[in-house]
Amino acid sequence: MLDGATPTAPPASEDSTDAGEPPVTESSSLTSRELMWRRIRLVLVAGYGVGYVWWFFRNGIIIDRISVLISVMLFMLVANVGKPWQDWLRMVRDAAIFGAMWIAYDESRGVADRIGFPIQVESVRNIDRVIFLGTDPVVWLQSHFYEGADSVRWYDVVGSAVYYSHFIVPPVTIALLYIINRTQWVRYMQRFATVLFISCAMFILLPTAPPWMAAGGKNRVGLELDVLPPLRRPTGNGWRHIGLDAFVKAWDTGRDWANQVAAMPSLHSAFAMFVVVFFFRWITDWRIRAVMLLYPLTMAIALMYFAEHYFVDALAGWSVVGVSFLIWNRIDQGKPTNMPPSTSN
Repeated sequence: MLDGATPTAPPASEDSTDAGEPPVTESSSLTSRELMWRRIRLVLVAGYGVGYVWWFFRNGIIIDRISVLISVMLFMLVANVGKPWQDWLRMVRDAAIFGAMWIAYDESRGVADRIGFPIQVESVRNIDRVIFLGTDPVVWLQSHFYEGADSVRWYDVVGSAVYYSHFIVPPVTIALLYIINRTQWVRYMQRFATVLFISCAMFILLPTAPPWMAAGGKNRVGLELDVLPPLRRPTGNGWRHIGLDAFVKAWDTGRDWANQVAAMPSLHSAFAMFVVVFFFRWITDWRIRAVMLLYPLTMAIALMYFAEHYFVDALAGWSVVGVSFLIWNRIDQGKPTNMPPSTSN
């Protein structure tokens, strides 16, 4: 599942010199005009980052797909200020591909509604029971750790932070790679788009009721279920407790239009594992690797505790990531090794 068996150092940006040549300094490799525009871009990117953080705390997480698309495209514009027209053409192509990916994901909900495959309810619950030897892990977690909306523990705060990181980590990673190393950005986006494509297909073919819905939670699908004991959905309690109500309001608004039966696979689990797998081969210290792996594991536990997903949903998300990396690793292995690298951004 990991992207390559042998750990290696992260590849340098294509601006780097070959190993046997003397290093080229910034002043000697760039004209004064290019150096000026690079500094302007750094200032603009920093300003964009400050604005993003300000919006983040004032209005909450940018959660809906269109807003995410707009924010990333604005970042691409900022990152290309002062560059040659060839780079702008490439940016337009990159933005078009990125936009098509997100719009296709958004449209999958409408396709699922029109086709109308049967919604999975008891099957996923039963798979979890088999995995956990007759126990419902979602029910067990809430019965042992949830103490009500007025009693917020440290793990509620951690769980909320990890859950909401789903809306931050992937776009931030995409943005940073776009600036630092476009070759790695392309690798990232190829695998990321494949995860989304497979997931969208599964959302259409296997619409799945999440635990909170299976326990009788109100929904727009029109289902009245009781295959699980009553469950709470305390996803935002941790952040409410520390005063970040804007985060929770943004999420509440976002989930009003979200596809409520797009639970198999869990994209929260898939994206958490995706980021770890992509960077895993560059890390040689086993202790850092262990900490990295805690991220998708903690995400899966939080999703079950909040009654957002079953464990099998998380397992399916991890499997989709594995399939995506397997496909693209095989494709990359078949490419000629003497091809010139893409120009760094």
